[in-house]
Amino acid sequence: MPLATSSRKKSASAGTLESINPATGEVVGSVSTITPDQVQGIVSEVEAIQPAWAELTPDDRAVYMRRAATVLLDRLDETAELLTAEQGKPISESYTMELIPSIDALRWCAKEGPKILRDEKVRFPQAVFMSKRSKIRYEPIGVVGVIAPWNYPWTIPMQEIAIALMAGNGVVLKPASLTPLLGEAIQSVFEDAGFPQGLIRTVHGGGRIGDALTKSSAGKIFFTGSVPIGYKVGEECARLMKGCVLELGGKDPMIVLPDANLDFAVSGAIWGGFANAGQTCAGIERAYVMREVSERFIEGVVRGAEALKVGDPTQTDTEIGPMASKDQYDLVCELVDDAIANGAERRCGGPVGVEGFPGHFIAPTVLTGVTHEMRIMKEEIFGPVLPIMTVGSEQEALDLANDSEFGLGASVWTRDRQRGERIASRIESGMVWINDHMFTHGAGQCPWGGVKDSGLGHSHSKFGFQECVEIKLVAYEPGLTRNFWWHPYDQTLAEATRASAHLLYGKGSERVEALKQGAGPLFEVGKRITRRGD
Repeated sequence: MPLATSSRKKSASAGTLESINPATGEVVGSVSTITPDQVQGIVSEVEAIQPAWAELTPDDRAVYMRRAATVLLDRLDETAELLTAEQGKPISESYTMELIPSIDALRWCAKEGPKILRDEKVRFPQAVFMSKRSKIRYEPIGVVGVIAPWNYPWTIPMQEIAIALMAGNGVVLKPASLTPLLGEAIQSVFEDAGFPQGLIRTVHGGGRIGDALTKSSAGKIFFTGSVPIGYKVGEECARLMKGCVLELGGKDPMIVLPDANLDFAVSGAIWGGFANAGQTCAGIERAYVMREVSERFIEGVVRGAEALKVGDPTQTDTEIGPMASKDQYDLVCELVDDAIANGAERRCGGPVGVEGFPGHFIAPTVLTGVTHEMRIMKEEIFGPVLPIMTVGSEQEALDLANDSEFGLGASVWTRDRQRGERIASRIESGMVWINDHMFTHGAGQCPWGGVKDSGLGHSHSKFGFQECVEIKLVAYEPGLTRNFWWHPYDQTLAEATRASAHLLYGKGSERVEALKQGAGPLFEVGKRITRRGD
């Protein structure tokens, strides 16, 4: 996803960051900033508090998670209003795409976390390990750093923080500079739910603070943002020999087959392409439609796009709010203008003014006549624009869908589930939805992550938990016998070992012969490993 830029942030004074409403241009509030050299001190303070939290059992931590869900539910309306004021998404989407999924994620962590984090027995089917016992333990990393984006400034960091805390870690959150107040509000939800004071800290100050957090002693970094910065985060974490989870955006394709429920596919394209004003990493940014149904599909999408209401995001019937920043608005307009200059046709939409609001609005835009030589089919748009290409075959659709540096999500629209799953297996992406798109971001049990330049690692699900723990093997041997492979090495051991290999892994006659030839050495080694006192 594109980087947050500075066009909406104002420095009222040294050490202060103001949050600006993207629709009205008014100041929503301000936060104090820090300098990069202060970051390590904050991480160290969290490191000092975290061990006591880690001592709690997962069941005990789950109690706090449920309390956090209750606190958020109690603050549902005021948080939705803050989301809409600070980020600009329509109030309905503040509820449906951010807050409700976050409450559900907290409750899911509380319910499933103790099971996922439970010690796991490891069985030894090998005869030579019969006396041994082993288990896998999931231990906290320590402090997890979360560098959050501006497009989903609540649900993305909230879900990552919830899993990190449930796994026994402390957290340092660096919110996007466009949405700092939401970062503070996230911290307050956990603190007011009774989490230890100082276990979750929020830091502000722009990209330099994110860089300092990456370079700090935090044991893992969750970063959501642009590809170039993601690469830098990954390189820095590798240099420090620590892990990272990178979610770097997408260019999600939509493949519409001739047998698709066309009305359903049209509705899915409109929501997947234009929700949150298109500022969604896993939004539909490319549609490939089979020729047999392309005309009807395009007409339906254009008609539906034109019907969406652009305007005041605080109104419940508004469907498209402002772009989060002028820089993002300019980038979207630039990509659309470039496509049109190279032969694309704008069927509807474009920049639009909203009376009484100085923000930057773009009406849902549908483009046809696009080609893969155009920037708009290669670069992440991150705006309410849906380019549609007509294709002649399933293979052509697949080739075009995979012709991208990104690989976050994709969708296939067909009534034939087997065909959809077959195509899904050939799409180069971390997630594929059949007859739907990106809904699983609101389902904590489903992994979230991409391939290629869309990122590294996973958030959500049991795999998200595994990103937030150290996996430790603990093995036990009662010490009743010595291991046969221990010293001394001699001819007897060599012959017994060869005989054992044929006895364990050979076929019938081979085993009989091995027993005949190796009985003596096997007996001697058996006496050796059970002998005591020398």
